Amino acid sequence: MTLRNDWETILREILHEFACQTGTLHRTHDDDGTTLALVAHQGVPENLLDKISHIPFGKGIAGAAAATKAPVELCNLQQDLGGVANPDARQTGVVGALAVPIFTTAEGKVIGTLGIGKYVPYTFTEDEKLTLAAHATRIAHYFENKQV
Repeated sequence: MTLRNDWETILREILHEFACQTGTLHRTHDDDGTTLALVAHQGVPENLLDKISHIPFGKGIAGAAAATKAPVELCNLQQDLGGVANPDARQTGVVGALAVPIFTTAEGKVIGTLGIGKYVPYTFTEDEKLTLAAHATRIAHYFENKQV
């Protein structure tokens, strides 16, 4: 992964590594840290950008990952929203989806989320989840240093 402040490029490289077609990168943007703001996206339909530009913790896949401080995965978003995804998420065409929280390195506070998705049903392996979390850790360094 290229480590520079070019979020669209970084996200595109991560998607390529995982053979995914869609992705989002969010960062907490309010003082109490309960809302995610969109930093970068790939493959998200234009009509959904407004809906994902600000996501409260606990809402949708990214919000659930932020609230639970754990990876959130849906193997087939088109058939089962898993109780976390918004019905509008089906408009993305994504089937297999994974979102991981981004933590501060010292405190373990959630400062964002990284999400990826495929257009086919897919169950991400534990190694893939760990690899995506490692990317999130690298991104955290830039978020902490206000390089957004």
